[in-house]
Amino acid sequence: MNSGSVDLIATDPPFNKGRDFHATPDSLASGAKFQDRWSWERDVQGEWVDQLTDDEPDVLHVIEGSRKSYGDDMGAFLCFMGVRLLEMRRVLADTGSIYLHCDPTASHYLKELMDAVFGRDNFRNEIVWGYAPSGRAPKYGFHRKHDTIFFYSKSNAPTFNHQVTEMAAGTLATYNKRDQDGRLYKESPGGRSYLDEQSGRPVPSWWVDIPSFGTATNSPERTGYPTQKPLALYERIIKASSNPGDIVLDPFCGCATTPIAAERLGRQWIGIVLDRLEAEGLAVPGSDSERTGQARMITFGDVAYETEPPERTDAGEVAAPFLYTPSRRTPEPWQRLSRERMAQLLAEAQAGRDGDVVCAGCGRELEFPFMELDHRHPRADGGDNYITNRVLLCAPCNGRKGKRLTLSGLADTNRKAGWTRDATAARDADMRARAVAERIRDG
Repeated sequence: MNSGSVDLIATDPPFNKGRDFHATPDSLASGAKFQDRWSWERDVQGEWVDQLTDDEPDVLHVIEGSRKSYGDDMGAFLCFMGVRLLEMRRVLADTGSIYLHCDPTASHYLKELMDAVFGRDNFRNEIVWGYAPSGRAPKYGFHRKHDTIFFYSKSNAPTFNHQVTEMAAGTLATYNKRDQDGRLYKESPGGRSYLDEQSGRPVPSWWVDIPSFGTATNSPERTGYPTQKPLALYERIIKASSNPGDIVLDPFCGCATTPIAAERLGRQWIGIVLDRLEAEGLAVPGSDSERTGQARMITFGDVAYETEPPERTDAGEVAAPFLYTPSRRTPEPWQRLSRERMAQLLAEAQAGRDGDVVCAGCGRELEFPFMELDHRHPRADGGDNYITNRVLLCAPCNGRKGKRLTLSGLADTNRKAGWTRDATAARDADMRARAVAERIRDG
């Protein structure tokens, strides 16, 4: 998807519950299931770790810290979520927001991850959705009957419409007098209070007025999907952080609660929804409901759906012209080298007299495990992640270089700090690394 193309993301991803979920056999969602178990070896792809290491080290630090303190399953879950949250941040417009639904299983870890992705300054609310308890209470503790929804914005000026709760029936009944114009009012010590001037109480960050389905199966909304949430919950989110006509995205669409809520409120939406649309009486292209004309059509335009992922048409730019469609370039094999493979090739190129690796920053010769892969020109300065922009440095040089210095800037810093061991050896190591990278690039 193109960058900056979505106004609101409201999504309910897996929670790392360590179990499998199945729809009830006789429900509309019969056959639906998903696995909420995580393994670093099975579920984490090497290219994710490479991307995070090169471009988002703060995100990787959160993942690695959680993996060490809690276990591989939490690390794998957060890595899975991290690479996706980074893409969600990319596709959000500058005025956009994201609401991430979770529960206490991983909420505190996800909060730290979202701080790293969206920035602590863009944290807006931790919303607590409380619902009535059902089933037997735990032997040693209270009923765990709330979910957490993290609300973050892309910038410090997001779209937001304050929401108010409906007036309680008892309060409404106190407006039992009418003036000469027929307006309802009530008398109070401060004077008259008119009903048509009351807008209700502002909605706080704890929501206890929207019931969950619990164990009930007779709700008209119920599809039988194992983790389905009520429409009213997501309608509140959509009303608050989008306007009619805005685009709402749910990357973890489940039974399509977010798109259905968005459609009812006149928003555009992106999701995975065809079965639920037809169940809700909305025509699906090519379906029986469309052919018979019995379904209520979508309120604006048509539903467009694809079986292949979209291709970006913004040339990687956030603000590319709307109709500009560049030609897609297929990465060359040398551009797809993993970090591990690049490090191996550069270690051979930067080998010293004793068979170890010469640091291109200070000229010290160290064993390969003490060397770290870094960029000649940092990512912050427009450098890419290909082998032609890579070099091996010792850990102290890599730490001193940081995210801003170029390799030549590091050389100046080392010289002034008296850290350089052999400037000639460092330059030679850099030249040999360049030569090998260019031969690989040129085939």
